[in-house]
Amino acid sequence: MDFEFTEEELAFREEVENFARSEMPREIEEKAYLWPGGYGTLPIFEKEFEEFCRNFFLKLGKKGWLSLGWPEKYGGVNSIVKQAIVDDVLSYHRAPCAHAATSIVAPTLMRFGSDEMNNIWMPGIINGTTSFWLGYSEPDVGSDLGSVKTTAVKDGSEYVVNGQKIWSSGAHVTDYCWLLAKTDDSSKHKGMSLFIVDNNTPGVTIKPITNIAGIDSFNEVFFDDVRVPEKNLVGEKNNGFYYVMSALEHERIVIGFGTFRRILDELTQYVKEKKKAVGNTREYEEARNIIALMAIEVEVLKSFFWRTVWMMDNGHKANIEASALKLFCSELGVSLSNSAVDILGLYGQIDKGTKWTQFGGRAGIGYLDSISGPIGAGASEIQRVLIATRGLGLPRG
Repeated sequence: MDFEFTEEELAFREEVENFARSEMPREIEEKAYLWPGGYGTLPIFEKEFEEFCRNFFLKLGKKGWLSLGWPEKYGGVNSIVKQAIVDDVLSYHRAPCAHAATSIVAPTLMRFGSDEMNNIWMPGIINGTTSFWLGYSEPDVGSDLGSVKTTAVKDGSEYVVNGQKIWSSGAHVTDYCWLLAKTDDSSKHKGMSLFIVDNNTPGVTIKPITNIAGIDSFNEVFFDDVRVPEKNLVGEKNNGFYYVMSALEHERIVIGFGTFRRILDELTQYVKEKKKAVGNTREYEEARNIIALMAIEVEVLKSFFWRTVWMMDNGHKANIEASALKLFCSELGVSLSNSAVDILGLYGQIDKGTKWTQFGGRAGIGYLDSISGPIGAGASEIQRVLIATRGLGLPRG
């Protein structure tokens, strides 16, 4: 396996770097929290950044950077490596780079959607005008998606949807729901179907939830006799659960690797400027040791990330590798937040807005947000089970 970039890929990386420097306003880059591995501080889910993010995605769509990993027939160039480069570079600058439409909806439509459905939905995803939120989790259903209770009952040429979703990231700032609903009570996993639901459909009620970091990124969404056209059924009826599972491999490589590099760089600079200047040799050495360990862990994540990308780009199945990447990424986000508050001490608890704020006020917010990483997009416990059973062949308990 050769993980070195080609000359073309290196030139492309430089192009993306130049784009990020020119198109990402410094004030937004500094204002956004975006803690690595977390789900509660993503700017694309914040109302405050909604207009900027929409315009930024239009720019990415115009350059063709939202579909680089897709086949040419769908507007791509068959390079998952280039798509990962965009994710890496833009996330370093805390810029919008991926969302559910590009990382989950599009791969599923390309694989399971009809030509008619692809013709309707893919153009908007490619050019950045169409956005989605994931209608998976429910008040009593998290990792076990086969137990969802939201129903979709056929009525003529429509389905009538009733139920509730929760922890729905970005539902208040996106256009459509990628909805998993029950269509057959006689079966668990074989009784689920996927639908596309317009947020503006009568009966859809979206209520934002303020997360632990003080940011409105999550939502609870209610469906009361929501009528969905039959043409919005994705693929075949009752196969939705398997479609969701197949898309997870793509979702789990969109980790914003650049955010980990950014936090490491910023904490390293902080220790150089602040800790050394204080003159407390013991405190400086402790901080230096923490930074050294962080650097090792980020390097390990780098290997996980690019190996998984390489495998997918070369047509290899990477289900287990994607789970390992997701697990390590989530746990590292927690580790980095612990390291940050250890280094900053009580200063780490101070948010933005005062003269005493250190490290952009990110340490305390990151500490709170980091707990979402091991839960979102497949809990760490689930990833361990997948690695143990499917990867190592260990029997289930």
